[in-house]
Amino acid sequence: MNSKTKIIVLHMKEIIYTVIFATLGILILCLLFFMFSGDRHSSVSDKKYTPGVYTSSFTLGNEDLELEVSVSDTSINSIRISNLSETVTAMYPLLQPSLENLADQICKSQSLDHLTLSSDSPYTSQLLLNTIRDALKKAAATN
Repeated sequence: MNSKTKIIVLHMKEIIYTVIFATLGILILCLLFFMFSGDRHSSVSDKKYTPGVYTSSFTLGNEDLELEVSVSDTSINSIRISNLSETVTAMYPLLQPSLENLADQICKSQSLDHLTLSSDSPYTSQLLLNTIRDALKKAAATN
């Protein structure tokens, strides 16, 4: 019998580095896979709103105003006052800036939580926020 024994010497440090780098490589590949292979079709459970434009009314002084909220299946697209006259703008000059501030925050965060109300007009901002909330209740998808 002719047997040649081969002895392989491995340093423990090299084995540990190899295992760590292999694990990191697999982790990065899994992360890339999950990032770029997301669900391409939204399911019924992902639907938050029924697409459309929903209105809610509020009163300032003697003027009745309508606030419009435009939504798609999953997001709030825009918020505006539909019948804003020059008289109302002159009487309530902070109305439009307050609405723009709230609309920007809501459209970016897609939530009514943790909003920063204007310090110049907190009551107007709260009135607008309640009106937006009412319009979004009408837009909520029924599953």
